[in-house]
Amino acid sequence: MKTDELIHLLAADDRPVRRTAIEQRFAVASAVGIAGAGVLMLALFGLRPDLLATMALPMFWGKLVFAAALAAAGLALLRRMARPGMPLGHAVLWLAVPPLVLWAMALGALWQVPAAERMPLILGSTWRTCPFNIAALSVPAFVAGFWALKGAAPTRLAWAGASAGLLAGALGALVYALHCPEMATPFLAVWYVVGMAIPTALGAILGPRLLRW
Repeated sequence: MKTDELIHLLAADDRPVRRTAIEQRFAVASAVGIAGAGVLMLALFGLRPDLLATMALPMFWGKLVFAAALAAAGLALLRRMARPGMPLGHAVLWLAVPPLVLWAMALGALWQVPAAERMPLILGSTWRTCPFNIAALSVPAFVAGFWALKGAAPTRLAWAGASAGLLAGALGALVYALHCPEMATPFLAVWYVVGMAIPTALGAILGPRLLRW
């Protein structure tokens, strides 16, 4: 077959890609990630028994807002990473806002208590398991996020993988909040962030290996 004939055959099957194709893939990945995390959470940990009473506390919703805000910022960053040459814009700034606000609240809470009470506020009762539980619940969203990226055209592979890991970690934390008994902001500012950092770091490592064209 001549080159001109091959080009003609390839062009004849050319169909335009929808402008929102990437966003749709990430929406599917996020939905699958939340659903998968929910199933894992119910199977491994279960809902906290006093969930209905806890829903009356502002800090319960604060945990959800923190995780949801990071998930939204991670999704915005991931959307830009999926397109070659697309500038980051304000995505990184929005990504920094949720942890900075939480850390400021945590410092304020620690400042208001005696020194002897500060470490218990940071450690809580589940600090040994919390980060790993969040990382475990992030697995479905992690796999789905990389699936979504494979259908895009990322060029900054480590950053794209890290963005997928961050989104997965935030979704895992969002679901884990329905089980987690911890409510103190110093605890959340350390161990929730560490839990989300685990899939983020793993995504940065695996991105160049799994997202190659």
